[in-house]
Amino acid sequence: MQGATAQNSETPLVDPFGRSIEYLRVSVTDRCDFRCVYCMTEHMTFLPKKDLLSLEELDRVCAAFVRRGVRKLRITGGEPLVRRNILWLFRSLGRHLESGALDELTLTTNGSQLEKHATDLYSAGVRRINVSLDTLDPEKFRTVTRWGDLSTVLRGVDAAEAAGIQVKFNAVALKGINENEIEDLIRFAHGRGADLTLIETMPLGDIGEDRTHQYLPLSIVRARLMDRLTLEDNPYRTGGPARYVTVKETGGRLGFITPLTHNFCESCNRVRLTCTGQLYMCLGQEDDADLRAPLRASSDDTLLDAAIVEAISRKPRGHDFIIDRRTKQPAVSRHMSVTGG
Repeated sequence: MQGATAQNSETPLVDPFGRSIEYLRVSVTDRCDFRCVYCMTEHMTFLPKKDLLSLEELDRVCAAFVRRGVRKLRITGGEPLVRRNILWLFRSLGRHLESGALDELTLTTNGSQLEKHATDLYSAGVRRINVSLDTLDPEKFRTVTRWGDLSTVLRGVDAAEAAGIQVKFNAVALKGINENEIEDLIRFAHGRGADLTLIETMPLGDIGEDRTHQYLPLSIVRARLMDRLTLEDNPYRTGGPARYVTVKETGGRLGFITPLTHNFCESCNRVRLTCTGQLYMCLGQEDDADLRAPLRASSDDTLLDAAIVEAISRKPRGHDFIIDRRTKQPAVSRHMSVTGG
């Protein structure tokens, strides 16, 4: 495809299956101050800092997507709040909220840096965040994250809520680790007026062990919960892949993200940008588009716009995740921290 013209540089992005691309997830770093057992090996080799897009470049790519109809930006990592001067990017992206071009600017975080940044995030326009929380047991929390401290995360959650930010909790269901805590996590989240979303572990990257030891199908989790709780279907959607129920006993919402037992591809409106400028049109496929080269080749966005349009034309119908004892290799080689959680 030749360069985009000024006229079509604002044409909405639609993939080959008629899905409008309205949601961009942006990994600003592959680094993290935790080493969660389902995400990373303990001794990770991270990307050289020179390979990362600058904050100004990330801002420019995001603006190009917003011009073409993206209504939601989620900043991810690694842990996004460990990126130096990351608040500059949030403040800059907030201009799209002020103009009405963007509906939501949000982030997914492990919560370790929230106590320090919550007020500034709110000032930048962030009103809703996802916090990863897989267990309420301090010792188990340190085991799962390898380096994390539960009390620090909970203070961060308190700071976010005090600043006016709505918190949603995410928990990865892990066999033999937190499968007996799911109801406790539900009651904890709902007790403070927050949603909880449960996630199946995904086969992304080598984590140093066999994922069949971790994988807990959410169909099993849901069946167990229904022995004790009343789950009523809820049409609520956030633009992400979760499907929700209302827990009658608590009045709160519970989400399920099921990439393995029941994929969510038919309504996928998302693409993911890595911190090095690679655009992944599907979380579960290796195909990507290099946006860093056209970004750096010209001071205007003609080449960048053309690269984005060409990439969306290759967005697949869905992924092919599988975890079983015959398929022990990850579905894709990159870690979740590279693509963005």
